[in-house]
Amino acid sequence: MQIKPIKTEAHHEAALREIERLWGAAAGTAEGDRLEVMTTLIEAYEQAHFPMDVPDPIEAIKFRLEQQGSDKKTLIGVIGNRTRVYEVLRRDRSLSLAMIRRLNRTLNIPAEILIRQVRRRKRIA
Repeated sequence: MQIKPIKTEAHHEAALREIERLWGAAAGTAEGDRLEVMTTLIEAYEQAHFPMDVPDPIEAIKFRLEQQGSDKKTLIGVIGNRTRVYEVLRRDRSLSLAMIRRLNRTLNIPAEILIRQVRRRKRIA
């Protein structure tokens, strides 16, 4: 298989089969170099054809807490007092810059996720 840009789904599947064949090749060898180039080509194709949306900030916070086996109480002091934590998680209050910085530092959530607009809760009249 010649190395060329991946332009179709058929090319993508062939490239995936090639990576599977090359998997475990030693770095610095011809097969290792081919594996590295094929991986780069597949990543570029997948980013263009299967983009992933950045998660909602509140969902990212909840997910990180779940990953760590923590609960909402962990956010007291990071976001603010207990009431402030629940206001943010209920989407009644937006994240401030200070909250974003502390969440980034404490929970290691990327800032580019936290600075996105939070989907506000719909109010029922």
